[in-house]
Amino acid sequence: MDNLKQKLSAYKKHPGSLVVMLLVMFASLITFLVLFFLVIYILAKGIPHLKPSLFSFTYTSENVSLMPALINTIIMTLLSLLIAVPFGIFSAIYLIEYASKKNKFVSIIRITTETLTGIPSIIYGLFGMLFFVTKLQWGFSILAGAFTLAIMILPLIMKTTEEALKSVPDSFREGSFGLGAGKLRTVFRIVLPSAIPGILAGIILAVGRIVGETAALIYTAGTVTKIPKGVMESGRTLAVHMYNLSSEGLYMDQAYATAVVLLVLVLGINTLSGFIAKKLTKERS
Repeated sequence: MDNLKQKLSAYKKHPGSLVVMLLVMFASLITFLVLFFLVIYILAKGIPHLKPSLFSFTYTSENVSLMPALINTIIMTLLSLLIAVPFGIFSAIYLIEYASKKNKFVSIIRITTETLTGIPSIIYGLFGMLFFVTKLQWGFSILAGAFTLAIMILPLIMKTTEEALKSVPDSFREGSFGLGAGKLRTVFRIVLPSAIPGILAGIILAVGRIVGETAALIYTAGTVTKIPKGVMESGRTLAVHMYNLSSEGLYMDQAYATAVVLLVLVLGINTLSGFIAKKLTKERS
């Protein structure tokens, strides 16, 4: 009660604070309601059309199976992360822990990274088609799509890893140096484990972008509706599958069902990543 009175008295002295608080609460409420509406709408339209035939391993025009696209999505996500995560993390470590702050080359890298973050995905798709598909003669393949997505998410992983490394207190580094540890040992045994939750947050964002990508993959991975026998074969992901179904206009019910599976997949990945991050944080503590 006393706390409430103190807040009311503070708002009387500064009416602008009350206005800002109400605006923030209103914006949060609108955001929550829009998100809630979208989720409920997708579930209501898609769940009634989830049938066993949608999970057949072979796609036909009768069952319109999403299973090949689901498997392709998992393969594409893992392969893209396998390419992008090491480069992104090691680049961020160099920029934060080793490079001089006055280095002009570092400034160019940061400007380039920020610029790449804002480029539309279709530009990445055109680049992937010209370079990976045509120049390297990989054709429309899972590998071409994975490399294109890896380039697309690389700036995001670099940026989030940089922020995670910056959040590690300098006292951690100083304590490690004081105990006689070298630079490399300090980075990989002290700094990097402490920054893992922040790095995982960036990887989660990258996964969300990979799973929801369509334009870049249409030009690189193709739209073949089958499970590829290798990374040099073409295949469509769930997002591309849903786009093709909705654009044709013949399988709208199956498109909504695919949206439900895509939503559950993203939520599952985010939940698993959050659980891993919390467990690593507790173990580190």
